Amino acid sequence: MDFKSELLKSIWYAFTALDVEKNGKVSKSQLKVLSHNLYTALHIPHDPVALEEHFQDNDDGPVSNQGYMPYLNKYILAKANDGTFDKETFDDLCWMMTAKKNYKPGMEAGLCSRKDAFKLWCLFNMLSEDRYPLVMIPEEVEYLLKKIASAMSLEWEQNGLDDCYCQDPTLLDGMTVWTFLELMGSGRLLKSESTGAVSLAVDEVFQEMYHDVLKKGYMWKKGLVRRNWNERWFVLKPSVIQYYVSEDLKEKKGEILLDKRCITEAIQDKDGRRCLFCIKTANRTFEISASDLKHRLEWMQAIQTAIRLLAEGKRSLHKELKLRRRENREQSSKQKEEQQTLQGLQEEKERQIQEREQLEAEALQKEEEEREWEKQQHMQRALERQLREAEKARANMATEIAQKEAESEKQRLRIRELELTQQALEKALEAEIQARVVEELATVNQASLLEEEEDKLKQLRCLKEEQEALLQQTQREKHEILQDMTEKAQALKVASQELEKLQESRQKSNQFLEEAKKKLCRASCHVKHWNVQLNRIMKPISPGGPVGQGQPALNTEVPVHQRGAFTSNEFIVKKQLCNTDRRLSGAYSPNSQSVWPSRLYSEEEEEEEEEVQEQLRKVSLTETDSTRCETNRPSH
Repeated sequence: MDFKSELLKSIWYAFTALDVEKNGKVSKSQLKVLSHNLYTALHIPHDPVALEEHFQDNDDGPVSNQGYMPYLNKYILAKANDGTFDKETFDDLCWMMTAKKNYKPGMEAGLCSRKDAFKLWCLFNMLSEDRYPLVMIPEEVEYLLKKIASAMSLEWEQNGLDDCYCQDPTLLDGMTVWTFLELMGSGRLLKSESTGAVSLAVDEVFQEMYHDVLKKGYMWKKGLVRRNWNERWFVLKPSVIQYYVSEDLKEKKGEILLDKRCITEAIQDKDGRRCLFCIKTANRTFEISASDLKHRLEWMQAIQTAIRLLAEGKRSLHKELKLRRRENREQSSKQKEEQQTLQGLQEEKERQIQEREQLEAEALQKEEEEREWEKQQHMQRALERQLREAEKARANMATEIAQKEAESEKQRLRIRELELTQQALEKALEAEIQARVVEELATVNQASLLEEEEDKLKQLRCLKEEQEALLQQTQREKHEILQDMTEKAQALKVASQELEKLQESRQKSNQFLEEAKKKLCRASCHVKHWNVQLNRIMKPISPGGPVGQGQPALNTEVPVHQRGAFTSNEFIVKKQLCNTDRRLSGAYSPNSQSVWPSRLYSEEEEEEEEEVQEQLRKVSLTETDSTRCETNRPSH
């Protein structure tokens, strides 16, 4: 299968996806969009005028597949070159167009995701036959399923595929990609329930067959400059060995270009490394260390296979294997045809021999039939004689049978009567058993009722005792409550009497207070009177002069040493008046207005003042007692 045939398979799916009416024709506008996308995916300069010029005589109607093929071969496939574009991106474009129409949502809910379906679609195109519509024959389906099962480390079972062929025998002529994807998603072709395992296996087979990855894995490589050993992820393809930092292929560290002159050979262990081998190219020798001898042998064989493919001018191992399988099938089909022709000739000879033998056998059979007919005639006469004897015996047997039947009828009637009597006895026995069971149940119920009655009587006695105790308690509580009520009533009566007494005493204290206020007013009037008298009496005299002649009134505010001189008697009187004046000034100070000196009163006035103070003290005491009684008074 050449490069253009591979591209044409993917384009065929895209073209059929645009054929909505399934008549092999697509509108020119859709073909323009398809062509533009193909130009972009294949990295070919776009020529928008070429399509118009090619179909300028067919502007009114759609374009058929046969009409689009010359333009496709001339302007697209002829300009496409291998290696100038990404084949997976191109197939993804065609898959996207055909999946919109043919990929059902139910397929994605099975074992295969949409991404896995795309990879299986690419593998299907690779292994399908070169005839349209594209189908994959049972041998290639079996080959692909074995590869996927091997990647999952499972042994593939053909029972599921055989069941599909039994249900739909047309699949033996070829399976379409949509049928294949549906069967894969349903899990009928692979006995696995893990979608992750199926996805990893499909990806591994996709990398191996579609991207021509002959082998991949971790190995240690010796550097060129620093000469140190680094672990790298190697990916072997037919023309190159690429190595990365890890298996995610994000950071590429380098590559080894292969050609038919490259050599790979094992070398001795050194630098603490074992299982070493080298790859000799025209420019450099690469030293690599495998994990064990088995992996070293596998890598060396895979590299030699890549070198052999380059020497033979082949670019893909699996495409070469597919061609070999096809040649083997063609050879096997030719051998089958030759075997069928030989088998036909042999069958013809055997048929002629059988006809000859059949004629001889027919002659012998006729003779045997004649002898057999004579024997049958003899046997028939003997049978007729035996038949007559048997009819006589039959008549005798019929009479005996009639007698036996009459006797048996009598026996049946008697047995029927016995059965009826037995049934009646069984019913009577069952009735007696039921009556006994009912009697036992009645006795048991009566005993339980008696026990319940005794329990109820005990409960009633207890309740009666409790009721009597409660009645006694309630009587005692009632008596106590009555006593409390009488005591409280007496206390209330006493409190009301005390309150009345307090109110009377309060009225008396109010009267005493009024009298005291009046006496206080009289006392204040007496004090004012005595002050006037004192001011009139107290007058200073000059030396040598008589007291009271032309002298001014005594000024109490002038100090003693600044005042005039007095006579001896006058001095004594003045001294007494000054002392009296000092006491009066102290009595009328702002800080002691309520205090009055006792020496300025007479004895009667002092007694009246003491009585007033005593009454004020009693009034204050009675007021405090009344407030206490009001607070302690019980609320009715």
